[in-house]
Amino acid sequence: MDFNMKKLASDAGIFFTRAVQFTEEKFGQAEKTELDAHFENLLVRADSTKNWTERILRQTEVLLQPNPSARVEEFLYEKLDRKVPSRVTNGELLAQYMAEAAGELGPTTPYGKTLLKVSEAEKRLGAAERDFIHTASVSFLTPLRNFLEGDWKTISKERRLLQNRRLDLDACKARLKKAKAAEAKATLWNDEVDKAEQELRVAQTEFDRQAEVTRLLLEGISSTHVNHLRCLHEFVKSQMTYYAQCYRHMLDLQKQLGRFPGTFVGTTEPASPPLSTTSPTTAAATMPVVPTVASLATPGEAALCLEEVSPPASGTRKARVLYDYEAADSSELALLADELITVYSLPGMDPDWLIGERGNKKGKVPVTYLELLS
Repeated sequence: MDFNMKKLASDAGIFFTRAVQFTEEKFGQAEKTELDAHFENLLVRADSTKNWTERILRQTEVLLQPNPSARVEEFLYEKLDRKVPSRVTNGELLAQYMAEAAGELGPTTPYGKTLLKVSEAEKRLGAAERDFIHTASVSFLTPLRNFLEGDWKTISKERRLLQNRRLDLDACKARLKKAKAAEAKATLWNDEVDKAEQELRVAQTEFDRQAEVTRLLLEGISSTHVNHLRCLHEFVKSQMTYYAQCYRHMLDLQKQLGRFPGTFVGTTEPASPPLSTTSPTTAAATMPVVPTVASLATPGEAALCLEEVSPPASGTRKARVLYDYEAADSSELALLADELITVYSLPGMDPDWLIGERGNKKGKVPVTYLELLS
């Protein structure tokens, strides 16, 4: 009991001494031990890393889950160490509504058939979104949280200890200075000087040891940056995969809807200018849009026979394929990204399409999938 009381009294005394030293420093009444410039730079970089990691983490959470109520619910489940219940994505919910509407309005009508097709596509989009959210959470959000809740807490704890050791060191310096001043006035040896010098040596040793520990942790921020860089690459890869899946699903849907009688797909304006005015920059910057089936054949093309088509004497060009393309029928040429083909136009052709040749194969190809080379 007496030991505990003495320890409490000692701790209270230390706390009071530190508070006095801190207050006097703030008012400019006491000297303060300054850290070296390299150490200060490490502190600034660590604080910046922590602040920007928090901001990126919060905004990524908003990107993956825009609903604030759902984010709060997920946060509570995480703190309670319980599994977050599976939640239907907006795309999956829309797919459900469309399927139910088709069933009630007539699944055999043109509108009902289209609703069912779009419902299937929205369901696939919702599943892709779910996979993206899960992958991004595991590969990107989790490492950021681990840094803030693990490494950063350790760094903060050691920084607080360093601050306390620094206050103890400066308080010992102040006591030694006062003891020497009292000794000079008394013109005799003061035992307080020996005591103050011994306390200063101990405080300096503890401060140096804690400074080294904190320095090593702060220098470890470089490793944190390397880890976050790897996680960022994983996030970009998962996002790219997600958007590529969405693009493929919508491209398939557009093709299916284009084959439905009475279905309208796309716009009445050409997806890209004719061959003579299309530049590589324009073609590369345009999101591929498959022309509607109704627009694939003009009156001049109605009797077009690919076996009888031969390239013109002039006007052929090389083109690099930007995206994979699956031929809808035997009149089209399937494409693989990055391959080179020869293209040309025929009189009366739809400006959204060209004739493409690769070896002994030829067929119609959409302009928006190509980068025309000079």
